[in-house]
Amino acid sequence: MLLNITGADGVLSRSSFGWTTQGNMTSLCPNGSQWVWEGLGECAQDARDMASIYLGLLSILCFMVSSLPQYYSSCKTGNMDSALSIWFLLLWLGGDTCNLVGSFLADQLPLQTYTAIYYVIADLAMLAMYIYYKMKNRMIESRTSLYVVGVVCVLGFTTSFAQLPALSNRPEIVLSGFRSRALLSTYDRNFVRPFTPKEIVGFSIGSVSSVLYLCSRLPQMYTNFKRKSTEGVSYFLFALVILGNTTYGLSVLLKNPDEGQGERSYLIHHLPWLIGSLGTLALDLIVSFKVAAAAGSLCAPRSHIHATF
Repeated sequence: MLLNITGADGVLSRSSFGWTTQGNMTSLCPNGSQWVWEGLGECAQDARDMASIYLGLLSILCFMVSSLPQYYSSCKTGNMDSALSIWFLLLWLGGDTCNLVGSFLADQLPLQTYTAIYYVIADLAMLAMYIYYKMKNRMIESRTSLYVVGVVCVLGFTTSFAQLPALSNRPEIVLSGFRSRALLSTYDRNFVRPFTPKEIVGFSIGSVSSVLYLCSRLPQMYTNFKRKSTEGVSYFLFALVILGNTTYGLSVLLKNPDEGQGERSYLIHHLPWLIGSLGTLALDLIVSFKVAAAAGSLCAPRSHIHATF
């Protein structure tokens, strides 16, 4: 959501990639961290806000590093096309694309938007590698269908991303004066701030994203069961994605609500993104513990861990 907030000493506006500042930080974000304000475009005024920022940055780092072990494993084994389910990759890409679009439209935190952008880039790289090994290991006849899948995914993402600036540039005046943190103001904790029309669209797309995330696990679980092996699937990818989802969810939960917005309202507005991170985390943990119990030991060799990430 595009915010135009006018204060006595300047204007604080929210663009599609976070905050852009015009005016005096002292007036718009008193007691705020300057490096967070200038570098990330957020107003962090207390320990809770700073903890949210650090956890958000850690989650981005985890997701950035998580893909590297899978790339290495794929290059080493050369069987990525059989180790990973194409439907898992497509659902994952669909979930991340909806996550990105929804983050723009539903006025999510800037760090959520930055993370969503990286998600999509990493998914496209993973899908491209899958297509490469599929063409390399299968007959030439399969190339046509793979090209179609790849082109459709890339075009779909490009079209959605190209429309985001136009959507985010539709002005919606929300508040006049300084947009402070909720801990510095008095409000009704049970009050739920109404959704704007654009936020409703973003919330709906974010909900679709969380459903796709949850459903994406099923094809990969079936592929692992059918193969009776997880060779070619990196255990570190599994571990880092769990850590990334944990820090991502905690980052959202720790962030202070906006002025006039209660805790309940804040949670409702961020619910799809919390389900998409912490919900899949719960599923991954349940499956991993079941596999470890079936193997009879939590210290099973990595090559036998059922990595469903």
